[in-house]
Amino acid sequence: MDFQATTLFLDIGGVLLTNGWDHNIRLHAAEKFGLNDHEMNERHHLTFDTYEAGKLSLDEYLNRIVFYQKRSFSREDFKKFMYDQSKAFPEMIELIRGLKT
Repeated sequence: MDFQATTLFLDIGGVLLTNGWDHNIRLHAAEKFGLNDHEMNERHHLTFDTYEAGKLSLDEYLNRIVFYQKRSFSREDFKKFMYDQSKAFPEMIELIRGLKT
């Protein structure tokens, strides 16, 4: 019996793109923006699953881990930093494109 897969489920972060918001990037963010990395990580772990499940927007997530108090930097600057951390894995993107045909 021949089997032909018709559907492929995969994660984007760590597969098609780098893990743009992993522990090391959060540590870098804490250093860059002068945040307490331990406190930010604790808040992240309490909130991230809810965000990842789509029950919080990115702004709501950031309200809980960064902007629960006034900061000397803008939300836009912080989000730009976050977005800039995601880099494509061109080889994986090409592989997935090749599977489509």
